Amino acid sequence: MKVNVLKKTENELKIEVEGAGHTICNLLQKKLLEDENVELAGYDIPHPLTPVPVIYVRTKGKLKPEEALLKALGKAREINEEFGKALQKALKK
Repeated sequence: MKVNVLKKTENELKIEVEGAGHTICNLLQKKLLEDENVELAGYDIPHPLTPVPVIYVRTKGKLKPEEALLKALGKAREINEEFGKALQKALKK
């Protein structure tokens, strides 16, 4: 997976994520929007033949956008671990 920074300011971040799809981007968007310090978050896949998603986040100023994105990634990781444990438990029954 390759990440390219397209835009980075005090309260905005826009990145390209080669190798990511709707699943990862949608989860990150959801987790970003749960943060009260995030004003705007989303993603776009500009063209279906070159599926390189662009993720963007704008914060209200109390938190840097890269910190908000890392925080959202941490929450996504926790969900993944929780799901993995629940799945293993269910499969043992």
